[in-house]
Amino acid sequence: MNIGQAAEVSGMNAKMIRYYESIGLVSEASRTASGYRQYTEKDIQVLRFIKRSRDLGFSIERIKTLLGLWDDRGRKSADVKKLARQYIEELDQDIQKLQSIRDQLEHLASNCRGDHRPDCPILDDLAIEHRHY
Repeated sequence: MNIGQAAEVSGMNAKMIRYYESIGLVSEASRTASGYRQYTEKDIQVLRFIKRSRDLGFSIERIKTLLGLWDDRGRKSADVKKLARQYIEELDQDIQKLQSIRDQLEHLASNCRGDHRPDCPILDDLAIEHRHY
């Protein structure tokens, strides 16, 4: 398959495939005599794996680790589970932070009259110094 076909069947675009090759996330594709990239079914599996991992929000570094674990038939599933659990903990922290931000904005918006007057508690709050401990 050429890069356009590989992009189509993997759900990625050609630019991302070239980028992943440039950073070493995927091996460089073999080339035809005229220099065109050629992708095997195994290459496509790896691209799909990366696509799904990115869809789940895994970082490039974690995807490298996951690819290494996927390729290592002697690995323990506990290693994969541990990595997933670490990521879940980080997502939970992010969710809590976003919920806190949302709650603060909801409070500010609720206290804003939203009328023709210029006073605005939202802007007032943004202008004051907040200390984070």
